[in-house]
Amino acid sequence: MTDPVQSLIDDLHAEADRDRPTEETPEVGIVMGSDSDLDVMYGAYEALTELGFEELTDGDDLPEARFTFETYVVSAHRTPDLMDAYATTARDRGLDAIVAGAGGKAADLPNMVASLAYPLPVVGVPVQEKSVDSVIGMPTGAPLVAVDAGKSFNAALSVVQMLARAYPELEDRLEAYHDDLRAGVGRVSRDLHESGTDAFRERR
Repeated sequence: MTDPVQSLIDDLHAEADRDRPTEETPEVGIVMGSDSDLDVMYGAYEALTELGFEELTDGDDLPEARFTFETYVVSAHRTPDLMDAYATTARDRGLDAIVAGAGGKAADLPNMVASLAYPLPVVGVPVQEKSVDSVIGMPTGAPLVAVDAGKSFNAALSVVQMLARAYPELEDRLEAYHDDLRAGVGRVSRDLHESGTDAFRERR
């Protein structure tokens, strides 16, 4: 019987050994400790797709988008060997940064991925409030950037900001995204002012 974890580990190492051009490898990795974290980590998916990234699910069937990301469940406690393989092969597989999320009081995945993937930047996402101390509790010299609990959307935006200095196209997309947010506030503000509070609330 095939071991599904070992199969994933073998795939990761095989992908690391392939000689692929940068355009064919994912720039961003999203990992979480359990599929129960997916509702929270979906924010990272939303941020990346909003900025024009596509999810890479098959290394031999590449998306049309120039920028891509991958998604895995990697448990620090139940599959430490898979976590090790994912993080230590990340750079050789073409990743530029990782968003890592975990829940519970022992939310060790972001910390361990950051240590194993170093110097690749990792942004940690505490999936729950009780996970914050665990995710941000890295010692000096072992860096891990972290966002507030549940803010995987912001984690992915931060990763794209990191990449934008190397890819001007991403910088343009971030600026356009921010301009849209700014314009949205302006439209809402004018609508509230001109409609009046009661009428505005009735339409919401």
